[in-house]
Amino acid sequence: MLTDSQVVDVIDNAGQNRFELRLSGDLVGILGYYDLSGPPTGAGAGVGVTAGRRPPSVPAPIVSFMHTVIVEDFGHRGLASMMVGRSLDLAREYGWKVRPVCTYVQRFLSAHPEYRDLVVPIER
Repeated sequence: MLTDSQVVDVIDNAGQNRFELRLSGDLVGILGYYDLSGPPTGAGAGVGVTAGRRPPSVPAPIVSFMHTVIVEDFGHRGLASMMVGRSLDLAREYGWKVRPVCTYVQRFLSAHPEYRDLVVPIER
């Protein structure tokens, strides 16, 4: 598990279209996303419109959460769950709707109903 001295941070690296999980500054995980609504412009270079600034007439950006990866040496510590939860929190702040393509994100959402308001179904 994590020690008290380790700092866990999830940031939006919009230039790479991914959320990054950093453990005491080291990159140990990513959650890649793809904006289905157009070019990135918001949330400090994130997707869509800056959080809290989207007019009601403008639909929420739909962002697909494509894949979740944790460096093998850091697996089985709950880090993926932390990263997905914080990424969904950021998506909510940005005003995004999320299409969960990644099976890990799908399982996370099944276990965390508090995020269901963000979900847009996958079109088959």
